[in-house]
Amino acid sequence: MERNDNLTICVGRQLGSGGRTIAKMLAEQLNCRFFDRELLCLAAKESGFSEKFFEQNDEQKGFFKSLFHMHVPYVSDSHFYGTGMSQENLFKIQSDAIRKAAAQGPCVFVGRCADYILRESDNLVSIFITADVDHRVERLCERMSCSSEEALKMIEKQEASRSSYYNYYTGKQWGHATSYDLCLNSSILGIEGTAQFVRSFVEGRR
Repeated sequence: MERNDNLTICVGRQLGSGGRTIAKMLAEQLNCRFFDRELLCLAAKESGFSEKFFEQNDEQKGFFKSLFHMHVPYVSDSHFYGTGMSQENLFKIQSDAIRKAAAQGPCVFVGRCADYILRESDNLVSIFITADVDHRVERLCERMSCSSEEALKMIEKQEASRSSYYNYYTGKQWGHATSYDLCLNSSILGIEGTAQFVRSFVEGRR
């Protein structure tokens, strides 16, 4: 398929939904670069800070908003004591890395508020992938070699983290249909079928 220098796809996902796999398939099929945890390395390289700072706070909410819903930037938390670096600063650095990557050609981004960061892009498609909880638990048990109870706890913890992070930085609601161009349940069509559906949707918009 011909390369489209303006195409940017941002994929939000529930843990165990297969969202990352679907995003990877889209990147390969549409000749786009793929960014998931690769963004942490990119952000670290661009900033000169250790990648561990980004790993420890990956999709973690920064500082709480006040009663008046105002941010409190540039204040170090326990992760960055003595460095002068805060989660707010890390979000800005990562946001700059996302913008720089998108400016260099077609990309597929997974999570990290990329859909909000790139909201002014001309050819942006934002997707959210969900799945039935039993399917998600099954995938996690297979991938992590854990029990159903452990998988469910991981899902609950990760979703609380991702939603608070997304909601805090974007002012939108994580996983809510109004926050994306397309929301899909991968349990219905399966991983490959969902990827094909999304590809058809993306190509239909261009």
